[in-house]
Amino acid sequence: MKVVTAAEMRQIDQDTIEGIGIPGIVLMETAGNAIVRAIQQYYPTCQQIGILVGKGNNGGDGLVIGRQLAHAGRDVHLFLVSPPESFTDEAEINLQIAKNLGLPIEAILTDTGSYGTGTVPTTLASCELLVDAIFGTGLRGTVRDPIATVINTINDLATPILSVDLPSGLDADTGNPLGSCVGADMTVTIGLPKRGLLVHPGAELAGKLEVVDIGFPEQVVDAQGIKVNWTTIAEVAQWVPPRPSASHKGTYGRVLVVAGSTGMTGAAALASEAALRAGAGLVTLAIPKHLNPILEGLLPEVMTLPLPETEVGSLSASAASAILEFAEKTKSVLAMGPGLSQHPDTVALVHQLISENREQKLGKRMVVDADGLNALSQTPEIISLLDNETVLTPHPGEMSRLTSTSVPSLEADRIRTAQQFASEHSLTLVFKGAPTVTGLPNGDVWINSTGNSGMATGGMGDVLTGIIAGLMAQGHASETAAVLGVYLHGLAGDIAAEAFGMHGLIASDVLKAVPKAISSLISQNSSKTHDI
Repeated sequence: MKVVTAAEMRQIDQDTIEGIGIPGIVLMETAGNAIVRAIQQYYPTCQQIGILVGKGNNGGDGLVIGRQLAHAGRDVHLFLVSPPESFTDEAEINLQIAKNLGLPIEAILTDTGSYGTGTVPTTLASCELLVDAIFGTGLRGTVRDPIATVINTINDLATPILSVDLPSGLDADTGNPLGSCVGADMTVTIGLPKRGLLVHPGAELAGKLEVVDIGFPEQVVDAQGIKVNWTTIAEVAQWVPPRPSASHKGTYGRVLVVAGSTGMTGAAALASEAALRAGAGLVTLAIPKHLNPILEGLLPEVMTLPLPETEVGSLSASAASAILEFAEKTKSVLAMGPGLSQHPDTVALVHQLISENREQKLGKRMVVDADGLNALSQTPEIISLLDNETVLTPHPGEMSRLTSTSVPSLEADRIRTAQQFASEHSLTLVFKGAPTVTGLPNGDVWINSTGNSGMATGGMGDVLTGIIAGLMAQGHASETAAVLGVYLHGLAGDIAAEAFGMHGLIASDVLKAVPKAISSLISQNSSKTHDI
């Protein structure tokens, strides 16, 4: 699903009205009706409903919602937060209709009757549901009084709030509050999701998110060349075909995991098993030779490749030729980094594997994570040797080291961070976090929609590395494997959290849920439904 900026959404709206000829008042009516259906679904028992109405299109939507809810038998009260004479065309028309119908309308005024510091009517407190239709994407600049007072007041009430299109006061592009901002229990956004609804703190301020289609023509949306996407189950399910009955382990490819060191055997084990759980046919783990007995006992389904090691029990640079020879002979995807250590000789191994893969034109597809990324950050020019089949999977700290940029600066715009790095270096970048954002070489970006806070624990990134490598081994393009892998990883986390709860969730719980996550996508693909 495409994700838009406020400017892109305004252009889509304008092109639909002026280019296609669908009047704005018709779009407003359609939007209002769609939101009424959501209210009827999610708040079926709320009889007393207050609607806070702004002067623009968002307020116009609110007026349509009020009229239709009243027609459906709800007790509706309209609260105007701007002077009636300031309403825009379509909003003014719907305000007049509301007046003609005799709907209760109350202006939020000061004691002197002017729109200044503002007082909030006590009737707000009697409502069972409040509908926020103040600003939407039309906000310019910081929210000020009297509307700031209104927003702060409704936030302090115990009444649930449903925001129309966007919580009022939220920056549609960054997800940051512009002064006072509504904290919604639910947001019903119109047409397409806005960037600020999917990244924090906007995602939290929006509450439960529902996207409603009001009929923007496909050609109008496509003409915008929108680069940012939100992963939905309907889209990613198409990337997981069921397995043919006449297949064998060789059908599903091989992964060579280069990982592990003394004290970090778990990372190697999690990544290796995750590749199998994701569906790879054969997985081999390249490890320091002294760890071989441990990991052979721990991973009965994974083959091992014991290799020369350093004095501290990490892989030695002298292991490079054996790794590349094995990968070339077996046509394996390389997953490199979990638990490798940052010993200088091991860092040299990472550099050598990347350099020789490029110089010998082996074309080995790679997923680089953890200490593999830390090795890259020590010699940033090595990144230029990676090709567009490479996937990097940094968390914010690793991304900071790769780019010599502070974590707060990177987190301030996760979408831009992933998009710029992936485009600049012509590779796929999985910027892990909440939400995980995947940038592709062509500038496209995918914001992930699965996962939960229970996954904020050690080992989760190792599982993700293995999943992506396992999907690549089965023939998925690196870009598809990354987007699909991130979605499956989060979905497995959601399945595990439902079974065990989020507190105390561990990486092996998620690992075991990966096959069930894949099965759910196959079932979804078969049923042809389109839930988010």
